[in-house]
Amino acid sequence: MHPHRLTYTLRALAFLLRYPDHEVRARAPEALQVMAEEGAVPPGRLRRLQALVANWQRQDGYDVEAAYVETFDRGRSTSLHLFEHVHGDSRERGPAMIDLLRTYEAAGLHLRSHELPDYLPVLLEFASTQPPDIARGLVGEVAHIVNAVVGALLRRRSAYADVLMAVLEACGQTVEPVEPDDEPGLDASWAEPEAFGGCPVAAATGSERPVHLVRRRPDATASVV
Repeated sequence: MHPHRLTYTLRALAFLLRYPDHEVRARAPEALQVMAEEGAVPPGRLRRLQALVANWQRQDGYDVEAAYVETFDRGRSTSLHLFEHVHGDSRERGPAMIDLLRTYEAAGLHLRSHELPDYLPVLLEFASTQPPDIARGLVGEVAHIVNAVVGALLRRRSAYADVLMAVLEACGQTVEPVEPDDEPGLDASWAEPEAFGGCPVAAATGSERPVHLVRRRPDATASVV
């Protein structure tokens, strides 16, 4: 067990949150293995992740993929795109995306053509490239959003809630699921002044660059290892 290590755990959790195509389903046991070796995920949570992957193996692949789409692509409350919860469809979302993308690129991370920088698996992969303390701080910056998504997933009785709770636990964050609104969007929950000022992350050049994720103002309109 190496509780101070997070690199492979964060990559593995990011992997489990990706669209579960054949490759993801086939390699998911590898993700579980690296998490077990690092020991950052509590044993009880790891067993629940093992149950999730075992269920994938038993089900028809089409059903697994369809369930993912139904879970994450049918409403804002369970979206894995962080800025959906912060900016919604406001004009602030575009500049925020650009800022985050520049932070990734400064650290040497280049996204696939179809990926958006606020996609949680991408953020976790980026965090995995940082020193553990910075990685934990980065996850801490978005913990309130992750807890909101956890609450929405629990309401749907989705096993994916365990993956997000593992993210929080591995980084020393408290799991505090937020009861979701009846409306599809969560924007009103964050319609206050700035939620957090950004987490310093070490770029490839050794300089620090902030990841700016801020709440919307009330007047606003991979591989496993």
